[in-house]
Amino acid sequence: MDCAQQDVIELFEYASQRLTNRMAGLSDEEWAWQPIPGNAEVTIRWRLDHIIETLTDNRNCDWLGVQPSGQPVPGPAVSAAEAVAALAHAANEFARVTRELGDAAAEEIGEAAGPYGDSTRRSFVLHITDELIHHAAETALLRDLYAAR
Repeated sequence: MDCAQQDVIELFEYASQRLTNRMAGLSDEEWAWQPIPGNAEVTIRWRLDHIIETLTDNRNCDWLGVQPSGQPVPGPAVSAAEAVAALAHAANEFARVTRELGDAAAEEIGEAAGPYGDSTRRSFVLHITDELIHHAAETALLRDLYAAR
């Protein structure tokens, strides 16, 4: 594995661990709190579900040319604790997929990615990492707003 790929993996693992740590002790009330009543997309719950879905999406293995683990993908969480556990599972699974790329990270994704087929597999991993980081920041902000209300 080249240094660039190792850097990408370390960035992803750092960002996912930072979010998991930030969500430690999340209560069901915080998880479901809607700062804008009637708008479920402005909740920690929606953001964690979105991150988990992004990290476990079937396209990840397809686009990266890696075999799925065969483990069941967690469904929508019914509690904050379940959501945080599902987040950790999803992050570990995406990190596994990313590590399995090895030298293939520099290869183009190919036909599976349609109009993005000319992009490298590493660029797709960076895209997913960017999704994780920006939704994690939003999630942390919502947690801070909940605490300050």
